[in-house]
Amino acid sequence: MIKKNNKFREKLFKKTDFPKIKNIPKNLQKSWGKGKFVMPSPLEVNFLMKKVPKGKLTTINEIRKKLAKKYKTTTACPIVTGIFSWISASAAREDVQAGKKNITSYWRTLKSDGKINLKYPGGIPYQKKKLINENHKITKRGKNYFVENFENKLVKL
Repeated sequence: MIKKNNKFREKLFKKTDFPKIKNIPKNLQKSWGKGKFVMPSPLEVNFLMKKVPKGKLTTINEIRKKLAKKYKTTTACPIVTGIFSWISASAAREDVQAGKKNITSYWRTLKSDGKINLKYPGGIPYQKKKLINENHKITKRGKNYFVENFENKLVKL
């Protein structure tokens, strides 16, 4: 019997001590502001990514804003939120490989400037195809790919 590799699904559902709320260190106050920040749980990030309907988009920063509002903090950690979005995307890819249909549509979560996330499963080609199929226009600038006018298609999380 072949054991299915669900490494990222396990990480997504693993019991953790997240969320954590901490004071923003002095060295980060210039970019993050003063006050507190939240390090969300992987499932919270996945939940918000999953809420983005077909034809709409979100960004890591929009997810961070929603989490900061929920926890009444100044911000949410960009590093932890980014890592957990990648884990969500990778778990969704495992779901596809397992034949599941209702997956987290991770290609709809962009970087803050509308850039397609190179590190998500399938890379740029897969995400471009999915986004084009949802009527988004993709442009290339240098080595990177962006969704044109992504700001007009952001969903309210």
